[in-house]
Parts: sequence; structure tokens; C-alpha cells
Amino acid sequence: MKPKILVIAGPTAVGKSAFALEAAEALNGEIINGDSMQVYRGMNIGTAKPSGEELSRVRHHLIDIKSPDENYTAAQFKEDAENAVRDIAGRGKLPIIVGGTGMYLQSFLYNYSFQSSGENKALRAELEQIAESEGNAPLYERLKQKDPVRAQNIHPNNVHRVIRALEIVEENHDFSTAEEEESSSPYDFTLGVLTMERENLYDLINKRVDLMIEQGLLEEVQKLLDEGFRDCRAMKAIGYKEIIPYLDGGMELEEAAALLKRNSRRFAKRQWTWFRNKMQADWFDVTGEREVKHKEILRYLHKNKHFHLTQGGT
Repeated sequence: MKPKILVIAGPTAVGKSAFALEAAEALNGEIINGDSMQVYRGMNIGTAKPSGEELSRVRHHLIDIKSPDENYTAAQFKEDAENAVRDIAGRGKLPIIVGGTGMYLQSFLYNYSFQSSGENKALRAELEQIAESEGNAPLYERLKQKDPVRAQNIHPNNVHRVIRALEIVEENHDFSTAEEEESSSPYDFTLGVLTMERENLYDLINKRVDLMIEQGLLEEVQKLLDEGFRDCRAMKAIGYKEIIPYLDGGMELEEAAALLKRNSRRFAKRQWTWFRNKMQADWFDVTGEREVKHKEILRYLHKNKHFHLTQGGT
């Protein structure tokens, strides 16, 4: 039988981690991190990593497993998540994957191949991950550097064509006729995407940024710079790249915070688009009283998806 898995996804700041903790306690589960940035040690505040208290409540996997100067790809996540699922399910518990990195979740759930002839898919996964987390601009700049002539014929915002062009340039092979593959999943999974009214989410994002700064985001970024991680790809992520210009003296803190809020809102919009267009999911609106909404979702999972609730789980 296929292993049963619960996947909790959605845009940044929507409350995935909070619901995941309640779900893990109610469903006898353990949490597998599905966020591309929470794998990095020392990057805690800017990635909204679970607190020490939250980590002690439920066992978590794939958090703090990499140094910021190490790359982490969808292929590596897929392998690590497979091992974690085997471990958790083998001990009679429910694997619960939590995160907003759509390409990680898609490659894992649909068993993408990253071997030999599938290397182009691995490259595409990397490029789509960058587009999802950082936007189109870094990919277009990468194409301009590698093939400025080809870049002139592509609009910077046409991310699909930019990715195709980078595949051609970097692999020296024309994948323009390649078809997207989506195999049946090796898992009996339920993908629940949390959402809420956009203005409510944007307000939460703005407040989260202010709280991150209060909690020590500036000191966290400075420490990473002092440790020599300035040029690492991880430091180009939202939450870090906006703070560096302030620490270097080239931007006021108010301007850096406003930029971080804007980029986070845009990131949330890209995440919404990804999950709406790329994957089949159950959508749960969590606008309103969080405790009530969480109980409603758990009851739905129990009644319609046959997840077993522990005593007191409702």
C-alpha cells in the first residue's frame, strides 16, 4: 500500500507551521520541513523557522541540515523527504510535510526523475525554484550573462521562455520539444493549501516583517555576513537580500523594511499562483479565528480523507 501523507502548503505567513503543529498532535504525526530556506543553519528569524518550543512539541525533520554556503536542490529534498517518510511511517506515525516551496513538493509527490536523461528536469526544477523564491529578474540576468543575444529576443517577464532558454544554453541541448511529465504518485497524499483573504494576508506579512526586525533579524544577517556567507545563494533569499544594503550603509532601515514587505507580498502572490496552476489540492480558507478554522480542517480530514484523529484531536 502507498504510504499515507498529509501535505500542508500555502503562501508565506498564512499560518502553515501553526496548523502543522496542531495537526501533528491530533493525527499522531511528525513534521517534515518542505521550505527551501529552513534547511539552513543560522537562518532562523528571516525564514520564520519554528521556535525551540515548537520544535520540542513535535519532532521535525530536514531543519538545520545545511550550512548557508551549501546548495540544496529539489533532487536533494526529494531523496531526504523519501528517507524521512520511510522512517516516520515505519514507526507507525503520519508524515506531515509543511512548506511553501512548490517545486520541492511537486518533485517529491510525483516522483520526478533526476537521473541521466532526467538531468534537464533537475535543471528545470532548480530554475523554477529560483523563479518561485526570487522572482524572474535573477533568471533573466543569468540568461543575459550567458547568452545576451538570445536574451534580447525574450521578454524579461516571460519566465517560461527564460527557463527554456537557460536549459538550452546551460545544457547545450534544445529541450523546446520536451513535454512536461507527471507520473502517478507513489504516495496516498492529501495536499491541503491554506489561504485567506488577500488583504488579511498582506497585513500579516507586514506585521511579521516588523516582528522579525524586533526579534533580531538585523543581527542575524550581520552575523551571517561576519561568518563569510555574503555571496552564498542562500543570502539572496527574501528576508536577507533586503537587509544587506541597510547593513552596508546604502539604505535606510525604513526603506529596507518596506522593500522586504513588498517582496514578501509578491512572493505570496507567486506561491498562490503556483499551487493554483500546478497542483491538485484541497483549499482551506483560514481567514478568521484560527482555532476554529484549524478544528474545521481536522474534522474535514477525518471525515473525507480518513485521517485518524487521536483522542481529543477535535
